[in-house]
Amino acid sequence: MQIPAGKKVYFLSDFHLGAPNHASSLEREKQIVSFLEQSRKDAAMIFVVGDLFDFWFEYRTVVPKGYVRILGKLAEITDSGIPIHFFVGNHDMWMSGYFEKELNIPVFFENQTYVFNDKTFLIGHGDGLGPGDHGYKFIKKIFRNPICKFLFGLLPPFFGISLANYFSKGSRAITGSSDEQFLGEEKEWLVVYCKEQLQQLHFDYFIFGHRHLPIDVKLNEKSRYINLGDWIRYNSYGEFDGSELHLKYH
Repeated sequence: MQIPAGKKVYFLSDFHLGAPNHASSLEREKQIVSFLEQSRKDAAMIFVVGDLFDFWFEYRTVVPKGYVRILGKLAEITDSGIPIHFFVGNHDMWMSGYFEKELNIPVFFENQTYVFNDKTFLIGHGDGLGPGDHGYKFIKKIFRNPICKFLFGLLPPFFGISLANYFSKGSRAITGSSDEQFLGEEKEWLVVYCKEQLQQLHFDYFIFGHRHLPIDVKLNEKSRYINLGDWIRYNSYGEFDGSELHLKYH
């Protein structure tokens, strides 16, 4: 895709709408909607790189209550002709066609490669990549298993969503402090993952979420790893202007 002059590609992640309570989530949702309205003026494309919701599960005829402002704004943007791509995160991996049908937003469950103005991007949420975190990788396989998803879908929405929200609110991604510091390149699993990928194929930019910390690491003379941070503490996002990618704050 060639980005027209004056247009930009935006990257955002980790809104965790719904947490830790309705009041603060609503305020955060309004801020994000305001940013989206502002960015659509010069956006060629927008990426939401996972964990838009703190919990999301699509039953056959039911979706979680709320989020009308963000969903309406996303639909308004795609209706105007600006494409939005969504990557599932570890908190909202249970997508089943609602975004595609109602919002005209393609949903991706794995990393994807894009080329903008001859720059190559590898984009994904980032959970479960790199060495370590074996416990989570095992749990992720269970959560993504079609049989487990089907069995959870048999629970009445009131019970199923209430149970999932209870566990989601205890996630370290929201309440913990382990995400607040950069651990060093050897201990940052996504940095290790990016370096491993560069041994096989060149990418100009690796863009991930999940880490909740804005990070910009120069991997070599031509490649960078960008973590988008979150909209809980940082209101951070990535902006590609056609030649360079910048990590910014709203």
